[in-house]
Amino acid sequence: MPEPLRKAARSAASGIGRAATTVGRMLTVPARLTGLHRPHKTPTARQGVDRALSGIESMPDLDTPPAPGAVRVCCIDYGADQSRVVDLRDLDAFFNEPRPDGMTVRWINVDGLHPYVVNQFRKQYKFHTLAAEDVLRTPQRPKVETYDDHLFITLNMLTLKDGALACEQISIFYWRDTILTFQERPGDVWEPIRRRIDTPGSRHRKHPTAAYLLYSLLDAIVDQCFPILEHYGDVLEAMEQNIVESATEKAHHELHAIKRQLVLLRRLIWPTRELLDRLHRDEDEMLTPHARTFLRDVYDHAIQLVDIVETYREMASGLNDLYLSGISHRMNEVMKVLTIMASLFI
Repeated sequence: MPEPLRKAARSAASGIGRAATTVGRMLTVPARLTGLHRPHKTPTARQGVDRALSGIESMPDLDTPPAPGAVRVCCIDYGADQSRVVDLRDLDAFFNEPRPDGMTVRWINVDGLHPYVVNQFRKQYKFHTLAAEDVLRTPQRPKVETYDDHLFITLNMLTLKDGALACEQISIFYWRDTILTFQERPGDVWEPIRRRIDTPGSRHRKHPTAAYLLYSLLDAIVDQCFPILEHYGDVLEAMEQNIVESATEKAHHELHAIKRQLVLLRRLIWPTRELLDRLHRDEDEMLTPHARTFLRDVYDHAIQLVDIVETYREMASGLNDLYLSGISHRMNEVMKVLTIMASLFI
């Protein structure tokens, strides 16, 4: 074979090899998945644990108060005719004060987790040491536990931070006239509830019961998931258009990140649905019939969320198939061109 044709044949074979390597890398490169964002763990709740004990007694720093400003405690008392909001700085003095007259409901919210603060409330309200431990050991699976005179509920409050799913555990203790909530960090979805409590003539003031307040808190957490899912729906629609126009490696990475976050959403929402199902049935009659009627509506919302998540997961799987089809089509086009070139040189 003449030397010019031999060089052309070697060049064509090298081009085919490089094209195959490039396509193979696009199909096999691992995606950098965006995972579930959680706040930093409280070191005192995780380090130095005595495994010989169980419950909050196994936690360090039970007798050491937190640094000023590390934990914020707010108490809201209200009744049909009045309401009061107090930031608590001295827990011992607060525990010794009687509840104001006419205040039928008390809601204490704690922003920040510290063993000393949780243990102080445990001593005052006599809830179980294992429940106190669950407050500090995050994350817990969404659940509801029934005790003699109260309920203990844990679930997750979901938000979006820079397009990524953020999760915070919320722990709720419910008595017939008191609700105690613990959050991992400041900031929540309950500000509209606080405004309604402060508004004379609102439904909270017309129905001043802890059971109705519990429904409102759970309803706000569940309804917060709908705009999050709408965001994922918009992202999937835009991603479908991008994949149809150009099946790039970046689009594949983003698709895998969305699929992983949808899996996490399903993992969090599914047990929340079971929790709400148990609450609205309330075989122990801890809640009022009025509140159970509203909780049934929250349970329906949780079912809708599960259905939407399943729909979006199927949509993401379809987009993954579409991406692989686009890559296969591009590879076939490249191979066709290279084959024609090689045949001409040969």
